[in-house]
Amino acid sequence: MSTLSFASASTANYEMNDLLDLVVEENASDLHLQVGQPPTLRISGSMVPIDGPNLTPEDAEQLMLSITPDMFQQQAKTEGGADFGFAFMEKARFRVSVLKSKGNYGLVLRQIPNHMFSLRDIGLPDKIKELLYTPRGLVLVTGPTGSGKSTTLASMVNYINEHRDGHLITIEDPIEYYHEHKRCMVTQREIGVDVTNFSEAIRRALRQDPDVILVGEMRDLETIEAAISAAETGHLVFATLHTNGAAKTIDRIVDAFPANMKDMIRTQLASSLVAVISQVLCKKIGGGRIAGYELMVSTSSIESLIRDNKTFRINSDIQTGAALGMITMDTHLLSLYNRELITADEAAEKAQDPAAMREKLLSIGARLKEL
Repeated sequence: MSTLSFASASTANYEMNDLLDLVVEENASDLHLQVGQPPTLRISGSMVPIDGPNLTPEDAEQLMLSITPDMFQQQAKTEGGADFGFAFMEKARFRVSVLKSKGNYGLVLRQIPNHMFSLRDIGLPDKIKELLYTPRGLVLVTGPTGSGKSTTLASMVNYINEHRDGHLITIEDPIEYYHEHKRCMVTQREIGVDVTNFSEAIRRALRQDPDVILVGEMRDLETIEAAISAAETGHLVFATLHTNGAAKTIDRIVDAFPANMKDMIRTQLASSLVAVISQVLCKKIGGGRIAGYELMVSTSSIESLIRDNKTFRINSDIQTGAALGMITMDTHLLSLYNRELITADEAAEKAQDPAAMREKLLSIGARLKEL
């Protein structure tokens, strides 16, 4: 494993500002601070430790105290963890997760770039722009933790802010990207600071004359119900889920409800769902990372499949929906491989059907590691 040289590493104590400067300089996505290890950066998907002494319990606690507001220090002490966002001067913002492990403090800091990426910068198809002019409905951005969902949502919100007028409300835990008022008036609310929880924030948002509502995460039944209701009542709602693929996303939403409500929620989803964007982050050849996408756009056929509980057929509708801008994850990953942006192994690893992907790759002469 390679290591990073670090000017301050020879001293007894690490300074948080020096570590954050290094994160920005190296364009790292994350900084991990754990007792018994030197500070470690995630760069282009790989973990790279600093060439310096291991962190002691005292080091970790001092680093935590140097950036954690009092209310979150108390929360970490009593609940074993806390999440918040903070700005590192004008250089970057960070989403911070404080945790306790074996009785010691640890931190994981995710870098949030100061500048907004355009939709093209992050590789989203032009079809997405059409969706952002939709007056009402639900747009879901899904994928595993660390797949870039927040960046995708921020880019879409920024596009709306620059090209439409209206009132845009974001509900986040914590606030990540800061949005200035441009053509839209932007209200950003943070869970635990401005409002108690997601479902309460959505219900209150409906009385605040919104045009667009961003829900940071649909993490429980009440939030899912409130988000779908907001989409049904004439608002464009963006939300995230930790799911892979459109069909699994719909199943996950329906499964959150008790049996006597499943048919009703399928009907509501069928009429309100606009699109599902699923994504994964892949290691890019030559360094950096690039997103692989699946895009499902709702059609009358897909609406029927949702209502009739036949979500297993949605994938074939996506495969035949290229004219509408739809694409499956595995088709997009294969395209990234053919354009020499990712390796064959990376495409196979991130595919929704790894066995089928390996067969396709082998059939076009790709070299793959033995399983």
